[in-house]
Amino acid sequence: MRKIDKACVFCASSTKVDGAYIEDAEKLGVILSENNIAMNYGGGAVGLMGAIANSMLQTNGRIIGIIPKFMVEVEWEHKGVKDMVHVDTMAERKQLLVKDVDAVIALPGGTGTLEELFEVLSNKKLGLFTKPVILLNTKGFFNPLIEMLQKTIDENFMRPEHKELWTVVDTPEEVIPAIESSSSWSVDAFKFAAV
Repeated sequence: MRKIDKACVFCASSTKVDGAYIEDAEKLGVILSENNIAMNYGGGAVGLMGAIANSMLQTNGRIIGIIPKFMVEVEWEHKGVKDMVHVDTMAERKQLLVKDVDAVIALPGGTGTLEELFEVLSNKKLGLFTKPVILLNTKGFFNPLIEMLQKTIDENFMRPEHKELWTVVDTPEEVIPAIESSSSWSVDAFKFAAV
């Protein structure tokens, strides 16, 4: 079984999303705290970012926020998160989010969340990132993305083996078991990255 000390969570800052997304973010925060898993996240105070951070703070979870200085200047930073890292660029933020983590968990989100997810998947495909990547598919949010990724395989832009880059779960309760049972990914993955 895979040991999990710290996970990176990608998620949205929108405050207008359906309550089911907020609930799953809150549940995941509690689950991470209860399992003594620290979280790297984008440092935001609202939306799914705020929901997961608040639930972890309420359950004495360990949180590391990583946020660009320009977002701090417009007051997007979560004031309750004590371990907050201010960076200069979005690229630096993405790099630090996944540094020294045991898994990446992607919750539903917009372009920022999807950009973070795709960078990790691309790096994993090349063997530059070897940890599990879990998609929490609340309300079937990721279904169109999963179909698109399957199309890249069907049309020979990726190999069938690349379906192992990610694991899809439907509930927060499935996240940790999915990480623990995730197959290993090799730094030699670049040898079969090209089709």
